[in-house]
Amino acid sequence: MKTLAILATSIRDCRIAEKYGKQRIYDTGIREWTIMGQAIGLSMRGLRPIAEIQYLDYLIYGLEPLTDDLATLRYRSNGIQRAPAIIRTRGHRLEGIWHAGSPIGMILNSLRGIYVLVPRNMTQAAGFYNTMLQSDDPALIIESLNGYRLKEKLPENIGEYTVPLGVPEVLREGRDVTLVTYGSCVRIAQAGAGLLEQAGISVELIDVQSLLPFDLDHRIAQSLQKTNRLVVMDEDVPGGASAYILQQILEVQGAYRYLDSAPVTLSAHPHRPPYGSDGDYFSKPNAEDVFETVYQMMHEADPGKFEALRG
Repeated sequence: MKTLAILATSIRDCRIAEKYGKQRIYDTGIREWTIMGQAIGLSMRGLRPIAEIQYLDYLIYGLEPLTDDLATLRYRSNGIQRAPAIIRTRGHRLEGIWHAGSPIGMILNSLRGIYVLVPRNMTQAAGFYNTMLQSDDPALIIESLNGYRLKEKLPENIGEYTVPLGVPEVLREGRDVTLVTYGSCVRIAQAGAGLLEQAGISVELIDVQSLLPFDLDHRIAQSLQKTNRLVVMDEDVPGGASAYILQQILEVQGAYRYLDSAPVTLSAHPHRPPYGSDGDYFSKPNAEDVFETVYQMMHEADPGKFEALRG
């Protein structure tokens, strides 16, 4: 493996810097444009840089070199040049206006040419890092900011464990509805699916895992052949990433032909969440929203079995 360098704004006292030395792990100025430029330059010169953007909201300050330079390099050089930079950030569902954004729609529309990976936990994130360190292509890896303090089972092969790109994972098998989501929303969806199970509704939960590329083997369409109903859950604003996911499923995968109900999107409200737990809870999808959305779909399909919700 080629030399690895990590650029960040907040690792001065990190143990990893002490272990590997200041020539490989070092702070940069708090200027995202510069961090991206350094990562592109290092990666074009044979290194494997991991450039850190502290919060997903701040990615916009480094967006121009990503969309103009990194995303287009192999295309405009006819494959001669390559820059395997990994852009690391964390986002989703932290409390506060500047640390809770999820502009995935903007990212998907501006970073074609860069893999966009959205792991649901730190184990999957480690797998994506291991995968991309073996690749010659650039990637943006968005870790779940509110998942750092959750306990996970550590794989014995964490240093070699890899996660394939473009391969969703079925986390819960079901027969009534296919619920598609990613990132921090996975935990919310799991809680909602538990509530729905108590009401006699079986949810098939699919974690997309990577948005670019998206479901290369059309596993979501395979699920819809069984459930015939689709809910796409996302914490971007309405019409953001959920619209992209729907387009991929309905048009690219042709899964519209399997639907017995109109597909439904469950997204955040069209504003930044106000500060505090209540701001996060009421601005972005929660477990109760999952229950109500899916239950209403089943009520429409079979009102005799699923009575209308009251209250």
